[in-house]
Amino acid sequence: MDLDNKVAVITGGASGIGRATCQLMARERVKAVGVVDMTPDIEAICADMNREAEREVMIPFRGDVVDSVFRRRVFAELERRYDCVSLCVPAAGITRDRLAVRIEKEDGTPKPNIYDEADFHRVIDVDLLAPIYWALQTVTSVAMDRARRGLKKWVHEELVQGAIVLIGSVSSAGNRGQISYSTAKAGLEGAQATLSIEAIYYGVRCAIIHPGFTDTPMVRALGEDIINEQVLPNTQLGRLIRPDEIANAILFLLRNSSISGQLWADAGWHPRA
Repeated sequence: MDLDNKVAVITGGASGIGRATCQLMARERVKAVGVVDMTPDIEAICADMNREAEREVMIPFRGDVVDSVFRRRVFAELERRYDCVSLCVPAAGITRDRLAVRIEKEDGTPKPNIYDEADFHRVIDVDLLAPIYWALQTVTSVAMDRARRGLKKWVHEELVQGAIVLIGSVSSAGNRGQISYSTAKAGLEGAQATLSIEAIYYGVRCAIIHPGFTDTPMVRALGEDIINEQVLPNTQLGRLIRPDEIANAILFLLRNSSISGQLWADAGWHPRA
């Protein structure tokens, strides 16, 4: 699929995989990228990327990805300025890592310490529900554009209309200390499999990439000890993946219309039991 003159939305676009994907999209000559992030610096970050691209392509939107009113406002603004939004990479994500169940002693008496429900809900909201609904809003944008032009079911002679790449994780297969994050990322696999069947009615493909441990602020927040002692020894590559390496794989999934499934970019991740 030719990405020229397409309009995209990328959540978590201020850093890590999201920002690297924004920068690569600018080189692909997309018309505009709605860059969504909670950071107060989002406008300055987009200005820097626009200077790098030598054109105004990054459009900043500051807000919480779980806010449905905010999400609809982002799409309404992009559609008002550029017509339909046909590319989506919902890359915003968080972790709240800890063991699911711990037994601690208080005054010599064993006490259960179970994973906090509020943390679980927040991770599911950000890492599972939000990406699904940003994807659904993208399908809606394409579907409404087709309806306004009197088009119904997509046919292959039209060429592919749009594409979505969900951000999974190697943790979707399970990972110690990540009960909420692993659950969310595994759930995205079911969402991708369903959307790849449904959204093609409107000419929109949906794929999912499962990155290994990537050099992002979220991974760095684990701490250097955990990275050096528990992550790198289990990675054949022997280092963290660079964000631009994952971004290149995302662009491959967006461009290649023959792919609608899963891509594992795990750097040889083989966790010990």
